[in-house]
Amino acid sequence: MRLRQDLSGRLWTGDNGVAGWVDVDVSLPQNGYYGHMTVIGFHCSHEQINPAQLLRDVQRAEQAGFTAGMSSDHISPWSVRQGESGFAWSFLGAALATTDLPFGVVNSPGQRYHPAVIAQAIATLAQMFPGRFWAALGSGEASNERVTGDVWPRKDVRDQRLLECVSVIRRLLQGEEVTHEGLVHVNRARLWTLPASTPDLVGPAVTPETAARHAAWADGLITVNQPQDILRKVMGAYREAGGRGPARLQVHLSWAPTRDEALAVAHHQWRNNVFAPPVSWDIETVEAFDVIGEAVSPERVAQSVRISSDLGQHAQWLHEYIEQGWDELYLHFVGQHQADFIDAFGEHVLPQLAPTTPQPSAALA
Repeated sequence: MRLRQDLSGRLWTGDNGVAGWVDVDVSLPQNGYYGHMTVIGFHCSHEQINPAQLLRDVQRAEQAGFTAGMSSDHISPWSVRQGESGFAWSFLGAALATTDLPFGVVNSPGQRYHPAVIAQAIATLAQMFPGRFWAALGSGEASNERVTGDVWPRKDVRDQRLLECVSVIRRLLQGEEVTHEGLVHVNRARLWTLPASTPDLVGPAVTPETAARHAAWADGLITVNQPQDILRKVMGAYREAGGRGPARLQVHLSWAPTRDEALAVAHHQWRNNVFAPPVSWDIETVEAFDVIGEAVSPERVAQSVRISSDLGQHAQWLHEYIEQGWDELYLHFVGQHQADFIDAFGEHVLPQLAPTTPQPSAALA
């Protein structure tokens, strides 16, 4: 039986496939929690919020009880309505310096970023903030990468380029001098400032096939909320292929005092993001995303974003992900004004889930 206590003393039970709140008289440990311990992090969406405000938001999130942070890395938003594109790596230094939260970033080396530059950025943050930083390395989207003027490669070429970049980055982080000729070119690169230990390099995946491929090199998995059966297959494919490390899940959600308000926020900000790959991979401009998003209904958005005015419902959804075995959840409120969401979840949702901080790497434990 998995039990979790809320502020009123009720317990959430997930015994034998039956879930719900029950009133029972049972003595819990001081943290009010039995079972799987999960990190609950705050996602920093640079496409939607300017970096100065986003820094204030993540500081507020730490005070509210979130136990980690995660950052996107875009040069282009998904919609003109979003309208931002702060440089993630500048923000990450400020966020790590002004909070005690561990942080991750989702990055695409190989076109907009040379892998030696990303290795240097990772090493610097990991040296300054030991044990508090990880980077997910993916194959990217044309909307960000086409700014170099180079041809946007086919997906199989991008996947091979990513493997080359991962190898280059890992070797550089271990202090090697690297020369490489392939889909990326590296000439006698070396990092002179190294981290105390190599931070996790994480594999981002939305399909079981990609998750299984990442298992060969990744120190962990990250994906986004999808139907439970698909999430189960993604995690299962990663683990069955030998994938190690934490399983991280980014959860897109919308909350407001009424469901209509929460739905309107999600539809305004996130309707361009409901399409499966390869749409998000291959569309090149913000204006094109807005054109394809014009016909998306609010009900269609509700299939991709967890939308409710009921904080108990949000807690239940998050509990289901925890029960499925995700080690770290990163909550992305898809609106641009984060304060009310942070405060409401900090007061009413996080106490029901008893979030923990991530475990330090073995080298630092």
